[in-house]
Amino acid sequence: MVALAFLVTMLGATLPTPLYPIYEQRLGFGGVMVTVVFAAYAVGVTLALLLFGRLSDQLGRRAVLLPGFVLAAVSSAVFLVPDSVTALLVGRVLSGISAGIFTGTATAAIVDLAPEGRQQRHSLLAASVNMLGLGLGPVVAGALAQYAPAPLVLPYLVHIVLVLVVGVALWRVVEPIETADGPVSWRPQRIAVPPEVRGVFVRAAIAGFAGFAVLGLFTGVSPSFLTQVLHIQDHLVDGLVVFALFGASTVGQIASSRLAERPALLVGCAMLVVGVLLVGAAIGLASLALLVAGAVVAGTGQGMSFRAGLGAVSAGSPAAQRSEVASSYFLVLYVGISLPVIGEGVASAAFGLVTSGMVFAGAVAVLGIVAFVGLARARPVT
Repeated sequence: MVALAFLVTMLGATLPTPLYPIYEQRLGFGGVMVTVVFAAYAVGVTLALLLFGRLSDQLGRRAVLLPGFVLAAVSSAVFLVPDSVTALLVGRVLSGISAGIFTGTATAAIVDLAPEGRQQRHSLLAASVNMLGLGLGPVVAGALAQYAPAPLVLPYLVHIVLVLVVGVALWRVVEPIETADGPVSWRPQRIAVPPEVRGVFVRAAIAGFAGFAVLGLFTGVSPSFLTQVLHIQDHLVDGLVVFALFGASTVGQIASSRLAERPALLVGCAMLVVGVLLVGAAIGLASLALLVAGAVVAGTGQGMSFRAGLGAVSAGSPAAQRSEVASSYFLVLYVGISLPVIGEGVASAAFGLVTSGMVFAGAVAVLGIVAFVGLARARPVT
């Protein structure tokens, strides 16, 4: 039930992705505003990680998951406000806060509920559900927008119903941890990288930044590319292209669990570079097949490098500072999913979607190469 609630929450986070072209036509804004609306989600996630990252350790998992789940429904309800850019921004921030709460707390709860000796497998389940939910959101919204009425209303109503149905089951989940009595000591999550893990952190963060920038490109910009450059007016196709990336990321995470962290990082970075170069070529050649191929290759590499990077950073951190280091790592990732995409949106307004998209792909490829070289030259940790 916790995993299902996690999936429904993350599904809601990407529902607007194939709907952006409709919002552009309906509200009359351009690609820059699309990327700003998309980036508002990352702001919400970052706020949640910083402000609520420690709370479930004191209040219990259920006490934090249930409000976070309610917030997922509230975010979809805000999107129902008609013809309002403000509602889009607020809805994205609330959706990000809900997803940020679930990212840490639901992952911890799933691991807490694991039978003895199966924590690693349950951790992989949590990571896979995260990416799978993000990938399914555009498919659900795209299918409803293409084949059902009220494309800017029905996807959010469906999500609200899913939250209500699954919420009843989540309410009945037993609290998996014991909490101490006494007052709650709330304080923001500190951001820190101790010296002994700094080298590993920098290399993993560069790879993670590049990978999440690709996620941002697809979820924030690919619908505009499909509509304006490829002249594809099918919202389901928009959703399926994004799903190709997130689905491949899920596969990459599962595959990385069978490799040691260093080989997984190296292979992941290499695949990310190849994939993003394919994406750049697809933009230049206006090829849907090449775009999907690039999404699959880049997504697999992103999944491998993300999971291996998080594992390497966590393993190298002192136990007392592991949460702080993980929060710092995720902060870098969510900067990667937002700021470069806003820059790409600004550049596309000035130089065109094709030119800016190819430059963006080249820049991410360079970051991936830098991460690969740094990892290849670094001495393995023994």
